[in-house]
Amino acid sequence: MSKGKSWLRTLIDFVEVFFNSAQRSKRGRTWHQHVVPYEKGWAVRREGNQRITSKHRKQSTALRKAKSLARKYKADVIIHRESGGIRDRISYRE
Repeated sequence: MSKGKSWLRTLIDFVEVFFNSAQRSKRGRTWHQHVVPYEKGWAVRREGNQRITSKHRKQSTALRKAKSLARKYKADVIIHRESGGIRDRISYRE
């Protein structure tokens, strides 16, 4: 009987690990939009992405685009300074 319990316990542990990792991956990605300096202008980049969503000459234009995306996905806009540090955060979560 102990082998049966051991096998069942192993199966239960495996299912728990699989379920927990699936839950973490759902929470891992967000729709937060970062307004960042890019080349000689500004860009909007989704949090966790390396590629930019859009690039703009002015920070105000990039901010408008980021706000639009954040409203759509109920996320935050993180505004960076020209030096790269965070200047402000605007939340559109409901």
